[in-house]
Amino acid sequence: MIVKINTNIKLADVQDVYNGPEGRLWELLMGEQIHIGGLASSMDLAEKAAVTAGTRGVDLCCCTGAGMRFLVRFKNVAEMCGVDATETVINLGIERAKAEGYSDRISFVANDVCNCGIDSNSVDFVWGEDAWCYVEDKTKLIAEAARIVKPGGIIAFTDWLEGPVLMSDDEAARFLAFMKFPNIQTLDGYKALLTENGCDIREAYDTGRYVQYIDLYIDMANKQLTYDALKIIGFDMDLLTAIGNEMEFMRQLARDGKIIQGLFVAQKNS
Repeated sequence: MIVKINTNIKLADVQDVYNGPEGRLWELLMGEQIHIGGLASSMDLAEKAAVTAGTRGVDLCCCTGAGMRFLVRFKNVAEMCGVDATETVINLGIERAKAEGYSDRISFVANDVCNCGIDSNSVDFVWGEDAWCYVEDKTKLIAEAARIVKPGGIIAFTDWLEGPVLMSDDEAARFLAFMKFPNIQTLDGYKALLTENGCDIREAYDTGRYVQYIDLYIDMANKQLTYDALKIIGFDMDLLTAIGNEMEFMRQLARDGKIIQGLFVAQKNS
């Protein structure tokens, strides 16, 4: 399989996004749960993964920890640890966990998700929502997820993927540059990585959500949140127009089947 790559995108570029106005713009359009489908997507993933009360999990690329707060609140998970490389979102996540009364059950680690420092075979599940697309070395990422989860434990995540219709090199270059993705995986690519790391695939499919949610975000930006978006970017109309053009480009890629949201649930061999 061919994986589209942009060698110019590094971790520092992703950190710049979530340290600055671009990250706030994504949260404006998508809410605290900065992933396609919001609460419904989180609930779907948790149910597919059979996350149960009293378990312990790790969220790799946790951002502000919205996924962890969801799991503690709605699935009564006993303890979550979030790993992220951007201090700004970790600090905000600590504040939000405290505000919701979960400081004793949610913790954060500022580290590389490919070498997070968490003990091997120590957690019941590993979690991720539409964020692993930002990780440059997905081979190491999946190996790290498989390392820290217990035998019989679960790796459950959604992510943005190249769809069944492949992007051209020019399309991929434009998309990756706008989104600050160093590369983008495929359904088969992630399945292969999970299998190579001793996991059995339970679920791996296109959720079918991408197009309708990109439509929603564009409508919100154009019809309701234009002023709010402009305020975040310093009322720069030219910049807002440029962002809008890239969103329209993404919408067309999604309609053409070139970008999808994939859902994965895999169980580590005992």
